[in-house]
Amino acid sequence: MILKIALLAGDGVGPEVLAQSVKCLNAVEETFNHHFIFKEAPIGAIAIDKNGTPLPDTTLKLCQESDAVLFGAIGDPKYDNDPDAKVRPEQGLLQLRKALGLFANIRPILSHPTLLDKSPLKKKVINGTDFVIYRELTGGIYFGEKKLNEEGTKASDLCEYSEEEISRIAHLAFKAAKGRKKKLTLVDKANVLESSRLWRKVVTRIGESYPEVALDFLFVDNAAMQIILNPKQFDVILTENMFGDIISDEGSVIGGSIGLLASASVGEENALFEPIHGSYPQAKGKDIANPIASILSAAMLLEHFGLNEEAWAVKKAVDKSLKKGIVTPDLRENSQYGTNQVGDFIAHNIVDIEDDTLMNDENIDLGKSTII
Repeated sequence: MILKIALLAGDGVGPEVLAQSVKCLNAVEETFNHHFIFKEAPIGAIAIDKNGTPLPDTTLKLCQESDAVLFGAIGDPKYDNDPDAKVRPEQGLLQLRKALGLFANIRPILSHPTLLDKSPLKKKVINGTDFVIYRELTGGIYFGEKKLNEEGTKASDLCEYSEEEISRIAHLAFKAAKGRKKKLTLVDKANVLESSRLWRKVVTRIGESYPEVALDFLFVDNAAMQIILNPKQFDVILTENMFGDIISDEGSVIGGSIGLLASASVGEENALFEPIHGSYPQAKGKDIANPIASILSAAMLLEHFGLNEEAWAVKKAVDKSLKKGIVTPDLRENSQYGTNQVGDFIAHNIVDIEDDTLMNDENIDLGKSTII
């Protein structure tokens, strides 16, 4: 298969983790006889510095002409600490999602058996957790009309949804649940918000077309609590933009590190894949950022195009890195492995995923991860 992939490294550790994803895709390309054409473009703070805008026209054009987008991270402290900034890096990603019609964000939440000790939650609570969040991505309060009075003392953000916006992501979520454990939970605030009541009405009606899927509802405050108390109860969670943003980050505590969580943002014609962590500017250039979320995002890219065997090979290589302890310091406090070494290890093991006999464990413990 030939795929054109736009690389938007962005800010902070984005370029470092994205480079590891490319390594892994190059390994897939070589092993499975595919051809991936990579082209880079700026977005975020780096694009503001160079072009005065977080999403240059050339970047958008590249994404529109590509089969998929692989994204790094976005954000910079100089904008975070300036409440009066009129142009912000995050605006570039929001504009890109809207321009590409990426209305559904898909975020798997898994507990890894070898990392149960890394979560602040009890093992018995999180062991076996496997659910996915479907977050609506181009509507709601993030895209609604924003107002600030002349005195700067009163502000508002409009949360607005149409039946069409709700319906299209609801169908995707029900189809996903149909192929999983056949349960869908709508997370909303229907006791207070009119927009949430519309969500319930539309999703309930659509649910009648999927009789094999059990549908239930949770208010977002209760859902946030239940994700911590009993995450294994969930299969597919469907929710609106802001609620999904919040609870998917909350889900990162289950895996033990936000550096493990991948995501896909899809629309009718376009798709973008990214780790859910931020730009982590404190780690920029230090070779300590966890690349696994970015690598697993590349695996989701492969799955999106039906390359399931290839995606499985990437995931198994990641599993091996976790099992062997070839991880960055966020997962193993005294780890000697950096971002690049972890990426190298995973990429090398995509080829010989089943062959543990060729691994020199002594050298791995010494931080060399030699394959012989």
